[in-house]
Amino acid sequence: MNFPEELKYTQDHEWIRIEGDTAVIGITDFAQSELGDIVFVEVTSVGQSLPKGEIFGSIEAVKTVSDLFLPVGGEVLEINPDVEKSPELVNDDPYGRGWIIRLKLTDGAETDDLLSAEAYKELVGA
Repeated sequence: MNFPEELKYTQDHEWIRIEGDTAVIGITDFAQSELGDIVFVEVTSVGQSLPKGEIFGSIEAVKTVSDLFLPVGGEVLEINPDVEKSPELVNDDPYGRGWIIRLKLTDGAETDDLLSAEAYKELVGA
């Protein structure tokens, strides 16, 4: 299982990569493996400003549907068009081509509460 050190993680199994005043967000390798084959990713919040912890969409696997939660507050700028067309990218490359949204940060300090790779590994028992 992969836990990139440069990312931050949530207890809800999202990851975040900060790029200046924007962030890229997806689900972790652990989450995609627990969900199984992903068949649909829905983001209904593009263009909306949402607070930290708010649901920004959902991800559907063969056997279940899970909500996606924002690790930080901000404006949802876009959904990854590749994931819209090929949701299995989340299974194949969760930290690369399988990212889900790009977000304009409201408050970069909110990342201070997120988990490091080491803390996330402990959370999932890896």
